Amino acid sequence: MKRTTADLLAEIRKTAPLIHNITNLVVMNATANILLAVGASPVMAHSRHEVEEMASLAGALVVNIGTLSDPWVEAMLLAARAANRTECPVILDPVGAGATAYRSRSVRNLIDDASVSVIRGNASEVLSLVDAGVTTKGVDSSLTLSDAAVDAARGIASHYGCVVAISGERDLITDGDRVLRVANGVPLMTRVTGLGCGLSAVVGAFCAVAGADRLDAVAAAFGFYGLCGELALKVSDRPGSFYIAFIDALYAAGQAEIDVWLKVDESG
Repeated sequence: MKRTTADLLAEIRKTAPLIHNITNLVVMNATANILLAVGASPVMAHSRHEVEEMASLAGALVVNIGTLSDPWVEAMLLAARAANRTECPVILDPVGAGATAYRSRSVRNLIDDASVSVIRGNASEVLSLVDAGVTTKGVDSSLTLSDAAVDAARGIASHYGCVVAISGERDLITDGDRVLRVANGVPLMTRVTGLGCGLSAVVGAFCAVAGADRLDAVAAAFGFYGLCGELALKVSDRPGSFYIAFIDALYAAGQAEIDVWLKVDESG
């Protein structure tokens, strides 16, 4: 039986899956707080001397390229290969891919040399993986989710055998066959550093308890995360206090809020 968003959330809170994050220096604290609020157990391990062992223990591995260096790139690949050996889902957040040749090359090497379960980013970041002409403004998207972008996302998902999840006004999530759209979220979420990276970590938490049903798990993560943003906006419309309200919403929201606020649909 297909598990609902509420079912998956309850499982996270019951089992507290270990989410191994190789993430960027800017967002480590926020990512840990976001995972703790949802009910997961975060760990930040980056040294090549321990990432393989840590990844083999984890429920999911989240790789975020926001602050790259050669040792971290090596650690990311080692961890991803170790996760592959234990069939641990690997979530890749290609932060700023397309902005520099180094970022783009590092991401392509990773997805060519290890199996990635989910690629989650904005349109420019994700589509730069297949089109060298796509550029990214810093870590911000320069593209919208046009029909051509949807087709490209489906192609990436099919080619790499993964789920592609692109954030936007209506988030796009596809496994190359099915396409889900998520309408939850508020613009203020883009004004708080780390909330996009936090979404990738929460995707990891949902995938950790979902088994093989990763497409619906990713949509569930997007929907729950976005609706918590909507709930937080009812408390504050200013970035600092909004962040606190958002963390509180991640901790407190459950079945009742999901029933009212979740906006996920299948578009074909």
